[in-house]
Amino acid sequence: MTARLTFVKAAKTTRVAMNDYVALSMGVICAGIGGELFVRGAVGLAHWARISPGIIGATVAALATSSPELSVSINAALAGKPQIALGDALGSNIMNVALILGIALVISGIQSNRDSVKRDFPVALLIPIITGVLFLDGELSRFDGILMLGMFFAWLVAVIIEARKQRSAMKDVLGEHRRWLVVISCVAGLAFLVAAGNLIVAGARGIAIAFGIDEFIIGATIVAVGTSVPELATAVIAKLRGHDEVGLGTILGSNIFNGIFIIAVAAIIHPITVAWNEVAITLVFGIVALVFTYPARTGFIERKRGVLLLVLFAAYLATILQ
Repeated sequence: MTARLTFVKAAKTTRVAMNDYVALSMGVICAGIGGELFVRGAVGLAHWARISPGIIGATVAALATSSPELSVSINAALAGKPQIALGDALGSNIMNVALILGIALVISGIQSNRDSVKRDFPVALLIPIITGVLFLDGELSRFDGILMLGMFFAWLVAVIIEARKQRSAMKDVLGEHRRWLVVISCVAGLAFLVAAGNLIVAGARGIAIAFGIDEFIIGATIVAVGTSVPELATAVIAKLRGHDEVGLGTILGSNIFNGIFIIAVAAIIHPITVAWNEVAITLVFGIVALVFTYPARTGFIERKRGVLLLVLFAAYLATILQ
């Protein structure tokens, strides 16, 4: 009888594990399809709205690809586990730059937009510094969350003002220009990307919990990798299609969304308390990754930077998992 119960439990465990791996696989497939559709739609939307693809990447695409992080953040905070939300957001920012941008750069160098360098890079660099200062007392309170949310809306207003200036002088870009197809591509791509994030998060979290890993570490590694797949699909496909602005804009915009919108929402729902040393590791690696990426005066980010970023990502994993 005991042997039979053991066999039944083992069978159930195997079935759960298999379901997690199936979810991961389906998520990767959805990410590939969604990335292709959304890049086409985003570039077409830029042409239609007469603004640069970089701004579309930093706003619409960034919000779309950050939707899995937002979903995880809200659910985790409501469940009284905001540490997962914090770990996911901070970890995703490292994945976005050190892993995703690193892979895109290894494919070939990226020519960054001057406006994006002036607008998005400084904000992305300031976010981990400000987060570290707010965490000096060991807690990210609801008031801290409101402050971060105010910063996010200030950045968003600056982006909207720049978009309005660009409307009168938008050059033709490659992409889908028929309006109905632009809408379909954006909506379908977004749906696939959201599905990809949810599937990968579900599978990754199930596998991670089975190993008994700390909640913040789960968020900063396994769940962060899962929720970053939409950014990976969008950035790599944008790179292969020759739309560097969309890929870079999506990564920087996603980091800003994660850092001062998603974390803020989680803190407002439930104050976040995490050991300073755990937070410090992700913040320091996040800053170093952005410094490695900062372009030269010409705006060009060389391929060798991609190799450095991938090495940095490996060092991050080795440090946080030790």
